[in-house]
Amino acid sequence: MPTKVTAVLSATLLAVALAACGDGGGEQSSDEITVWTEENLEDRMAVQNAIVSEFTQKTGIKVKLVGVAEDQFSQTITAAAAADDLPDVIGALPLASIRELEANDLLDTETPGRIVDGLGRDTFSPRALELDTSGGKLLAVPSDGWAQLILYRKDLFDKAGLEPPDTYEALETAAAKLNTGGTAGITLAIAPKDSFTAQSFEHVALANGCQLVDNSGNVALGTPQCVKAFEFYAKLAKNYSVKGKQDVDTTRATYFSGKAAMMIWSSFILDELAGLRKDALPSCQECRANPEWLAENTGVVTALKGPDGDAPAQYGEIVSWAITNGAATDPASKFVSYMMNEGYERWIGMAPEGKFPARKGFEDKWNKLPAGVDTKKPLADVYPADVLEALRKSPDTFARWGIPQGQGKLVGATMGELPVPKALSMVVDGSLTPQAAADQAKTEVESIKRGIRQ
Repeated sequence: MPTKVTAVLSATLLAVALAACGDGGGEQSSDEITVWTEENLEDRMAVQNAIVSEFTQKTGIKVKLVGVAEDQFSQTITAAAAADDLPDVIGALPLASIRELEANDLLDTETPGRIVDGLGRDTFSPRALELDTSGGKLLAVPSDGWAQLILYRKDLFDKAGLEPPDTYEALETAAAKLNTGGTAGITLAIAPKDSFTAQSFEHVALANGCQLVDNSGNVALGTPQCVKAFEFYAKLAKNYSVKGKQDVDTTRATYFSGKAAMMIWSSFILDELAGLRKDALPSCQECRANPEWLAENTGVVTALKGPDGDAPAQYGEIVSWAITNGAATDPASKFVSYMMNEGYERWIGMAPEGKFPARKGFEDKWNKLPAGVDTKKPLADVYPADVLEALRKSPDTFARWGIPQGQGKLVGATMGELPVPKALSMVVDGSLTPQAAADQAKTEVESIKRGIRQ
């Protein structure tokens, strides 16, 4: 979970320790495992505890379920490793955390492959498996993901005769043409101290083939592809977006008020866009009579293509189940398999707008899972079939800086210091050229890299 830019997930998360034991039918076992989960909101812990109880009843394997806050994970796992008290399984781990565990030799890299083979390798998103693979070994079992999206006003695009903004050229053309009157062509994050700016820019940069590091681990932000990405993003923000240091909250507010034709935001906005959360309701004039009006008139672009990119790409997060080095392999394997099969629908049902299945065969079930907080409604009741299909397929186009190159720790460190948003913001305010910004970001990331214990 973020960095996952949503109000509900930025709230303070409580670390909750729950134990679930069952004495239902079936032969009892003396096996017991400890499972950490970063899905630690109270309501989500309750769902997981119910699945755990059922698992125990069916297998006799006892499970101690412990909620761990994402921003506390690194120090918590370091302390547990030092005390030789690692959990057997960790759930909902983002990609950077998986690579951090790999770098510290804390992963069982044999069992995940066997679990995936047992469930059917062809039932998993190939890209999700690729992002979890290193040196031919599957590091963890990919579970689900959330996506960065380009959302656009279909009604305005249709009226202006514009194509969906799925390329740099189409995006800029639409932003320029629709930047009229009281409507911004796009509302775009540029706040230098906001991780959401980093995620939004990475989405645009990946589309143009810009990488954080090359395959040898050298920082690559100074490349022509990256300079072009800095130039393009800054031009959109400077010429066609709302003035000021826009961030995760103001971009959403602008689009929700009907004062922007496009925005870049995560899939966690889908329930809010449909009027299913009272604390983040669309406020456009048409929305007052029909809370779902904005959702009905919003199109979704998943992957974007830049002029220098080899293929369309998209920023996205895959969360996975990891088994630690030295875990009780058999019960841990059975537990993860259960969560990815019998318990999977309930797992992704905790927040379907941010849990696109990494396993195939759950499409129809995902469509019907109720999303929202104050009002519950399946996404299929709000969004058309083509939008849902694009969302479900989006994990197959996910890309990430540094993860395929094994630089997860560097990715995590840069999200802490945010050198790229800082440089990007300086291009927008005119104090740096795109080339100078790329070079500055490169230098700062190299400094961060030197400070990381390898």
